[in-house]
Amino acid sequence: MPIMTNKANILVIGSSGQIGTELVKGLKARYGNDKVFAADIKPQPIDDGVVEQLDVLDKEGLFALIKKHEIKEVYLLAALLSATAENKPLKAWELNMDGLFNVLELAREGHLTKVFWPSSIAVFGPTTPRINTPQTTVMEPSTVYGISKQAGERWCEYYHKRYNVDVRSIRYPGLIGYQSEPGGGTTDYAVHIFHEALENGTYTSFLGAETRLPMMYMPDAIKATIDLMAAPSEQVKMRSSYNLAAMSFTPEELAAEIRKHIPEFRISYAPDFRQQIADSWPAVIDDSVARADWGWKHSFGLAEMTNDMLVHLGKKNKAGVLS
Repeated sequence: MPIMTNKANILVIGSSGQIGTELVKGLKARYGNDKVFAADIKPQPIDDGVVEQLDVLDKEGLFALIKKHEIKEVYLLAALLSATAENKPLKAWELNMDGLFNVLELAREGHLTKVFWPSSIAVFGPTTPRINTPQTTVMEPSTVYGISKQAGERWCEYYHKRYNVDVRSIRYPGLIGYQSEPGGGTTDYAVHIFHEALENGTYTSFLGAETRLPMMYMPDAIKATIDLMAAPSEQVKMRSSYNLAAMSFTPEELAAEIRKHIPEFRISYAPDFRQQIADSWPAVIDDSVARADWGWKHSFGLAEMTNDMLVHLGKKNKAGVLS
């Protein structure tokens, strides 16, 4: 894709995480290296750009960084994910909520023109319809992560309606990518399984064989995120967060697809506490509102994603990159 003109300098907070690693690259490819800045509490070096150390809970430090680089758009990715958050509930609430407030307040004060904040399918709960979960439905999350994301959606909507803050959001399904390690989420089995299939030929899943969850390949997620932020404001009608979907599968179905490439691969099952989390989430997501409002369309299904993951991880493995 050719580089597009964008006058706004962009900051990605949480740039070293699973999404941030690839989002920084995607933004640089679309807008140019000089327009995109990265920050993380534990920053990792990036190619052709600036990466800063930042604790998003430090509002003064955040404001100083925004002034330093003349930032106008922020992608706020810093968070504790579902499984990790259950082990550190108060820390998760503090990071997931206060980090959001710091960014929303800077936007309200006029220092930022646009904010992206990710929500998740974790906002739904055991009382939500699990099949074709609609954009607007019952939301009674049963995890700390889900509670914080539901609260965040309400605050994003409030800041837009009350203060006209241009904040945009996606309810990510499980995300699968090869450029970074799993980040502590309940759906991360679908990343780890590829590493184990290539390295050991076996994998023990922490979710049961028939646990169906919505998933998305990272290139689709990155494209959706950047496209939503680039959409004209009048097309962004949901200021809480958009449902987003691409595919839904079970661990057994994913293993069967991997066996088409690695016939000797074997999977076993030992469900742990993450099974209860997964059981409270939707199995299939209805994302028709996002498709209608701003033209969302996915490119990767299960077969295409599996092939691409094995190709790229296989190359890394041969190069001695994988541990």
